[in-house]
Amino acid sequence: MTATVATGVSCTDNNKETAEQPWIVDRFDDIKVIRYEVPGFEQLPLQQKELIYYLSEAAKCGRDILYDQNCWMNLPIRRTLETIYQQYEGDRTTDEWKALEKYLKKIWFANGIHHHYSNDKFRPEFSEAFFRQAAASIGMEMFPENFDYICMVIFDPTLYPTRLNQKAGDDLLWTSSSNYYRNVRQAEAEKFYNDMAAANAEDPEPISYGLNSQLVKEEKTNRIYERTWKVGGMYSPAIEQIVHWLEKAREVAEGPQRETIAALIDYYHTGDLKQFDRYNILWLKDTVSNVDFVNGFIETYGDPLGYKASWESIVNFIDSAACRRTQIISQNAQWFEDHSPVDPAYRKKVVKGVSAKVITVAMLGGDCYPATPIGINLPNADWIRKEYGSKSVTIDNITYAYDRAAHGNGFEEEFMLRPEDRERVDKYGKLADDLHTDLHECLGHGSGQLAPGVTGGELRSYGSTLEEARADLFGLYYLGDEKLVELGLVPSFDVAKAQYASYILNGLMTQLARIQPGKNVEESHMRNRKLIAEWCYEAGKAENVIEWRKENGKTYVVVNDFEKLRELFGKLLHEIQRIKSEGDYEAGKELVERYAVQVDPTLHAEVLARYEALHIEPYGGFVNPEYELVERDGRIVDVKISYPANYVEQMLNYSKNYSFLPDLN
Repeated sequence: MTATVATGVSCTDNNKETAEQPWIVDRFDDIKVIRYEVPGFEQLPLQQKELIYYLSEAAKCGRDILYDQNCWMNLPIRRTLETIYQQYEGDRTTDEWKALEKYLKKIWFANGIHHHYSNDKFRPEFSEAFFRQAAASIGMEMFPENFDYICMVIFDPTLYPTRLNQKAGDDLLWTSSSNYYRNVRQAEAEKFYNDMAAANAEDPEPISYGLNSQLVKEEKTNRIYERTWKVGGMYSPAIEQIVHWLEKAREVAEGPQRETIAALIDYYHTGDLKQFDRYNILWLKDTVSNVDFVNGFIETYGDPLGYKASWESIVNFIDSAACRRTQIISQNAQWFEDHSPVDPAYRKKVVKGVSAKVITVAMLGGDCYPATPIGINLPNADWIRKEYGSKSVTIDNITYAYDRAAHGNGFEEEFMLRPEDRERVDKYGKLADDLHTDLHECLGHGSGQLAPGVTGGELRSYGSTLEEARADLFGLYYLGDEKLVELGLVPSFDVAKAQYASYILNGLMTQLARIQPGKNVEESHMRNRKLIAEWCYEAGKAENVIEWRKENGKTYVVVNDFEKLRELFGKLLHEIQRIKSEGDYEAGKELVERYAVQVDPTLHAEVLARYEALHIEPYGGFVNPEYELVERDGRIVDVKISYPANYVEQMLNYSKNYSFLPDLN
């Protein structure tokens, strides 16, 4: 379970601004690419540096897996574009060439031909004639045999129009372009996994059905079966490379981490989801290793049915100085659970194994790169959470990089009407964001329990949105609790006020800058924020808790009663926890469809215009650092770190050195 953040920076003159802000290495379309630093790496012991190096290599080896998961045409399209980009000898100053370059940059950022957040297919701003001419000038023997079909996919907007469709009433598999299902209808997939779950209904430790496979239906026989992602199975060439580097990591790992890595290797070899659970439990219990990592098929946001997981990796180490707040939160987890505003029947009587820390990221990979979460709470299996707990992290160097890139962008002055709101955000915004992420990840996702007989999959396509709303509400509610003052985590309720004002503004207005005109909200985190903000606005309308104001022809959102808003957060949390605990699909569907999906076109147009005037990119992502082994007399004596400032070079390097999959069917 992850929480994400979006910030923007002024880009009136891209080259000028990037020169003045050297941590921003590229800007294109609606995206800025940022360089993050890894403070403290040089001071780590050699063993830990070496471990980070091997885990980082493993993190880069799964890149092609995600491309293919997002759409089966992604790899041939990316490789075709890269060939043209590297070998074209024509005029590179024309508008069409610049448009092709931007298109390729967008594909790299999104890990495919669909926008990483909106899920809509990119529309090229160069002509098919130019594309074909550029390819012909190089030599058509350099390109795949299906070049004509590649052209069709790029230029025909009706082919694979969206990676992830969540529109109620549609066949979500037939209308989504992701590659988790092949020739399978939604009803067939749901029956396949419902039957599997029913056959194992008495299992107190159910596997995450379908997590690491593609579901396929044979056209001739109509047989439905899974192609498992493992060594010797689907994606084997890439997984073999991941395992190679994990083996090297295991050799230098110490303590419980050696067994944890061995369990992950076993899982990759077998594809057995029982082995995945074993790995998760070992990973969860390891709270002593300074270096940690995530590697595997983890999050299911990209599957409209919530079964299939995208491949991702993060390598990190503990930020000891920043861990105080997460240690305090995790030590008081039982208090927060006992005082949660949900039905006592759905509170955990005993909170187990909650651990939380602030980390420094050393490498991002797969679905965490270039765009990345700022917090993580794992594992996702409800029975593991209940019996063993969860591990949560807040990524401090990433939030710092976002904050630095957004400094002075004019956003608050443009969208926050009241000076007192802007002052609180300026003073407490970073602390409020960090604490909300801590509470969301450490406690929110790990809180609550299911009613007897509920498995956790009943909410189907609405599950991700409602789970993120549940965790966000937990964090919002407790951010305004006196307990945080008592624990020394905040000086006053003003920290909560800063977060509440920003959150409601984002949920009702400013996140609309991420959506194309005429589109509704599709992404789960955006739906979650809109659901919360819209529900609270409506529920508090009689008391004017949240107010729309018009001044000088501009629309603003203000919170008039912060204490009452906190009460509303608690009431909505009570209902969403009930929905999850009881598996109430119809109530969950009603909440999401009523509050989280529809966009007011007039307000949307205004937000887009005001963003454009500020030249703020609504999305940010990162280039990774680079590591180099230093050897002397055949021995590794150090690992050097460097910080590249060229997005294109890093992407081409990854495609050259970490691309292991053939173009798959």
